[in-house]
Amino acid sequence: MTRKVYDKSYRKGLTLLQITDLFFDEADAKAWIVGQRWPDGPICPYCGTPNVQSNIKHKTMMYRCRECPNKVMFSLKTGTVMESSNLKYRVWAIAMYLFATNLKGISSMRLHRELGVGQKAAWFMLHRLRKVFDVHTSLFSGTVEVDETYIDSIDANKHANKKTQNGNNYGVKQPVVGMKSRDTNHVKAEVLQTVSAKALQQFVKTNTKPSGTVDSDPHRGYCGLRKQGYDSEQVNHSGKEYVNGQAHTSGIELFGES
Repeated sequence: MTRKVYDKSYRKGLTLLQITDLFFDEADAKAWIVGQRWPDGPICPYCGTPNVQSNIKHKTMMYRCRECPNKVMFSLKTGTVMESSNLKYRVWAIAMYLFATNLKGISSMRLHRELGVGQKAAWFMLHRLRKVFDVHTSLFSGTVEVDETYIDSIDANKHANKKTQNGNNYGVKQPVVGMKSRDTNHVKAEVLQTVSAKALQQFVKTNTKPSGTVDSDPHRGYCGLRKQGYDSEQVNHSGKEYVNGQAHTSGIELFGES
């Protein structure tokens, strides 16, 4: 029996044309961000008071707190991912849309081309946006999917002690293991020095509760999970098996195809 395990082909949300209309110019983008951050009026990012003077005569700092010492000034960007950035609000708003709607992620090179900003600026924006989403610290529970892969890298760009000729047994590829919670869709990943049983099992133990179910491929590194309290299920990809009852790793595999 064939079981569909891929994501939905259609999701409700804004289209690219609607985003263009919503952020037609810099004023529209800024007004939208103001509404998202301060729906009930500006609040001081330092002390949290709403006792704020607005629209003061300053090139960038448009607000002043009436209660902070020295009557500190701040802008809409202060205390956000946009702080210390000269990029326009419209660029940030559309970058947020592109970042949030690309399910498999978006590269700085693509963001650079789509927005017409420098690649370094796009890289800066992506790191700021990713940091916002890096808030999940609790252990995964329920069913998780785990899979390991090897990421291409250029030997010439590595530090001397990590080059192929200095002991990297995986040539120019870097081993990475990833995990996805089927309940919450949260994802965690970690760069490994080796895909040994010790390293793989430690990754699972560090990020999941012992009562959970771990779906994986038949890598021998996962075989000891049952002895440690996990309900471990495996899918034999080499035997052209992609679903074993309720077990599969399609979620984490599709997440990594970017």
